[in-house]
Amino acid sequence: MPADAGTCYNAAMRHVVAIDQGTTGSTALVLDENLRVCGRCDQDFPQHYPAPGLVEHDPEQLWQSVLAALQGALAQANVPPSSLAAIGITNQRETTVLWERATGRPLHRAIVWQDRRTAAVCERLLAAGHADAVRARTGLPIDPYFSATKIAWILDHGGHRARAERGELAFGTIDTFLLHRLSGGAVHATDVSNASRTLLLDLRTLQWDDTMCALFAVPKALLPEVRPCVGPFATTRGVPGVPDGVPITGIAGDQQAALFGQACFEPGDAKCTYGTGAFLLLHTGAAPMPSRHALVTTVAWQLPDERAYALEGSAFVAGACVQWACDELGLAADGRALEALARTVPDSDGVVVVPAFAGLGAPHWRPHARGLIRGLSRGTRKAHLARAVLEGVALQNVDVLRAMEQDAGRPLRELKVDGGAAANDLLMQFQADVLGVRIRRPMQLESTAFGAAFLAGLGAGVWSGKGAIAAAWREQAQFTPQMPAERVQRHLERWRDAVATA
Repeated sequence: MPADAGTCYNAAMRHVVAIDQGTTGSTALVLDENLRVCGRCDQDFPQHYPAPGLVEHDPEQLWQSVLAALQGALAQANVPPSSLAAIGITNQRETTVLWERATGRPLHRAIVWQDRRTAAVCERLLAAGHADAVRARTGLPIDPYFSATKIAWILDHGGHRARAERGELAFGTIDTFLLHRLSGGAVHATDVSNASRTLLLDLRTLQWDDTMCALFAVPKALLPEVRPCVGPFATTRGVPGVPDGVPITGIAGDQQAALFGQACFEPGDAKCTYGTGAFLLLHTGAAPMPSRHALVTTVAWQLPDERAYALEGSAFVAGACVQWACDELGLAADGRALEALARTVPDSDGVVVVPAFAGLGAPHWRPHARGLIRGLSRGTRKAHLARAVLEGVALQNVDVLRAMEQDAGRPLRELKVDGGAAANDLLMQFQADVLGVRIRRPMQLESTAFGAAFLAGLGAGVWSGKGAIAAAWREQAQFTPQMPAERVQRHLERWRDAVATA
């Protein structure tokens, strides 16, 4: 809970604002120098599903949710405008927006990272033999998940390609779109972590790659300037409810921000964020580590004196599966009630849920896979299904973690967790059981927003270095493997059989 404004107010205290723009809503936090939350506001916005497999956001609705969150958090914090030292941005990655440079008007709804409309384009590129070259340059597989084919789709289906070539249009992931709006249209830039999710960035030079732009038919004139995660991106101008002149000094994609916010600063450190999807990242050091097991190699962050990379595995649906079980199946009122229902039975009675509603991500990369419920019997009850939903969220991560361990050449020591579903004790214990590693849950589950705040605070000199951030990390709970090995093996065998048919 936020500290009350009186606790946070100090004439000499500086404050950092974090904007966490997620898939289903926007959050703003106001933190003081001691990392106390002085103000917080969450604002949902509509999701648009034009057809099966298509997911869109209205950029204007998204922007209004960010404004509402900012205004609400600042009002709750009630700190003097002069104390606002910096703003940090973290965001859903890969989601693609194009707009007119002259007016700022979006050309199309944003195409969300979950969207699969370009699967056929990706399949043609794979059939033409481009997979190895793309992965060598970008660290990514050719998949609709990433931004490049989304950009080309908007250009081609809207008849915008000639305007793009003339430099009249701009592309951005959500960080770039927000930076443009927050700066009053003055800045068109991104950070390396978001740029590394587009299929267009060379992982080693950290610059846009001409060969990749040509392959994916993306004009370079569309692309923003690529910058480190920490530095003077812009200052606010003309933003309702926000003072002009506040520096924006930190940006990172949501999963990289969570890795930073979890103080995973050393090679071998790993975290999993349970949000709409589940995203497991392993810090691999100062050079990119190619994956031999279909994981993503990505930029973790770039600081003025440091470059870090990570291996990543993504399950596209995690918390969204819990929400589906509650809202669409009516199993429970919310995630907490779903956990309570699942605890009324000792196991799922052989029921397996594969949450492949948006295809399967790493290490499978099957965009046409779909969700599956398997093992139903006449004795299956709502509680069995509730437990199978939670187990399915956890079992996805086993495939990812085993691939990571093979790529890294060593077993994982422990896994830090965050995100809304990480509050579910049953899910976390089952996750520890099937992964066979210790899980550590921090006091503050909003590691993504905290990571953005930390980056911005470093950029503004609020904190002198990562040591202050690492010292502030606190453990709230720990989960160690307890399930007998033979029972774990049965779970994994049923899971593998179900995934093969999804």
